[in-house]
Amino acid sequence: MGVKRLSRQDRIKKSIRMKISGTSDRPRLSVYRSNSAVYAQIIDDKKGSTLAASYSKETNVKGNNVEAATAVGKLLAEKALAAGISKVVFDRNGYLYHGKVKAIADGAREGGLQF
Repeated sequence: MGVKRLSRQDRIKKSIRMKISGTSDRPRLSVYRSNSAVYAQIIDDKKGSTLAASYSKETNVKGNNVEAATAVGKLLAEKALAAGISKVVFDRNGYLYHGKVKAIADGAREGGLQF
């Protein structure tokens, strides 16, 4: 069952990445969930560099939950605005858009990013 889910996620991820790409004008906000933390980073695909990154252990919120994901989104938005980035393209990385993934997006929007 685990192998089937991973191959499905990889297929969805590949389909998404064929449609979106991060440029210097609108970099890509990529989300990753693990069992212990949630990660988000802003990537310029043309240069192949990470412009800003944040993960749940940097926040003051304990645990790996929706509140921590919202805090990650807000922290990432602060870092991005400090780096001069205000518009991004959201990459859910093959995950369904609910729960922690949606919380990161909502937190980033509250922090001032536009997508």
